[in-house]
Amino acid sequence: MPIDEKFVENLEVTGKTLHSDGENKHFIWGSGRTDGEAFSNDDVKAAYEARGEEQVPLGIHGTTVAVDWDSCVAAGSCMSVCPVQTFQWYRTEKDIPAKDVNGATFDGTGLTEQDERLDYTDKSQPIREHDCTQCMACQEACPTHAILIEPSYQEYHEKADGSYVKMESSSVNPHAHD
Repeated sequence: MPIDEKFVENLEVTGKTLHSDGENKHFIWGSGRTDGEAFSNDDVKAAYEARGEEQVPLGIHGTTVAVDWDSCVAAGSCMSVCPVQTFQWYRTEKDIPAKDVNGATFDGTGLTEQDERLDYTDKSQPIREHDCTQCMACQEACPTHAILIEPSYQEYHEKADGSYVKMESSSVNPHAHD
């Protein structure tokens, strides 16, 4: 199921993941859903069972680079095509249950190659969302369409962050010249 292209309008921010640089973060949207591909994928279900972890809805991680963690099946295609290493396998930096990522701080030192995931419970974390060049390669490569790249959603990120500033024109016609 493709990621909801209007998720920023249809979902609320339910949390965030921080980058240890103290400046960057990405937001978590919605409480998640159980009809995403990760809930019907045999490899993912078996990996959760092997860990003794309950598979729970996780929501969408990121805003301008959004990954639906309920549809992410840890294929890693996004990592193999990203020219700037926007993504990391979150468990390769912190091996914690995905439900505990909300509010956690990451250094961005997790592994970034397609086959470096710990197992199929791992998720593609847009830890360097701020470095994305919007080439769209990851969105095209994702087998479950769990990624949406939308630069215009920067406004929603800034509003969630409290840093949004609306630029007002002082002219009736901002394109007019004296």
